[in-house]
Amino acid sequence: MSDFTSGFWPIFITVIALGGILFCVIMLLIASRIKVATSGVDNTSDHVWDGDLREMNNPLPRWWVGMFILTVIFALFYLAAYPGLGSFAGKLGWTATKQYEQEVAAANKALEPMYAKFAVMKTEDLAKNPEARAIGERIFMNNCAQCHGSDAKGSRGFPNLTDNDWLHGGSPAKIEETITGGRIGMMPPMAAAVGTPEDVKNVANYVLSLSGSIYDSGRAGLGKDKFAACAACHGPEGKGNTDIGSANLTDNIWLHGAGEASIIKRINEGKVNQMPAWKEKFTPAQIHVLAAYVWGFSNNK
Repeated sequence: MSDFTSGFWPIFITVIALGGILFCVIMLLIASRIKVATSGVDNTSDHVWDGDLREMNNPLPRWWVGMFILTVIFALFYLAAYPGLGSFAGKLGWTATKQYEQEVAAANKALEPMYAKFAVMKTEDLAKNPEARAIGERIFMNNCAQCHGSDAKGSRGFPNLTDNDWLHGGSPAKIEETITGGRIGMMPPMAAAVGTPEDVKNVANYVLSLSGSIYDSGRAGLGKDKFAACAACHGPEGKGNTDIGSANLTDNIWLHGAGEASIIKRINEGKVNQMPAWKEKFTPAQIHVLAAYVWGFSNNK
């Protein structure tokens, strides 16, 4: 990847862009200076095909030459004004990112009157409002469904938003906080703190016992004391802590896969998950509507 971010490529692009324009100018000059001998009578080059087809020596139309020259001049002004010469930013300072941000800002401003009425409504009311739900659904489908699924039930590594199991809390305020600032979930590798591979396997079985899953009772008994290394985050009873986003190990809901092998893998390797922050893309009113839509998945009774 470093090969494509080195200083060579901006120079390469600049040479290709300016070289192409220079080549066109040179070819035009050469063509304008070439003189083809003619018969002097009918302005032909004395080349004859099929008995009567004669090659004329007419110059290029002036309008065609003029358009060619204007195109070259336009290209030079364009490359001076806009980014097209490697790392040169252009005199106008235009970027695709800046234009996108301006368009988003303009669209948000145009939508402000519509969202104003939703901003003062409670989440519980928004979740039942057909218009707000329709808007929330469109935002969710365009931005959230890629990870959480169109039905919001998630998949391995992506939380299910319909089961009322929340790593950081499922209140309207917490959901808005999560959407706004994003989340980074991190479980460090804990094998060294737990002990030997056998200790890790024992702890995995103890964790399975907390949720009523199938487990080895003998190993679970041996792993209970070793679970102290995990209790700092998950709590002594394994019920997790929403303040730090640690998972509840007693509810038989597994974000990264169930079973002994999956738990051993997490203890050995740890895991880092990240949900991006959406505060740069959505206005607070839009986040409020989206949060209400998400909250409604698990509070639709």
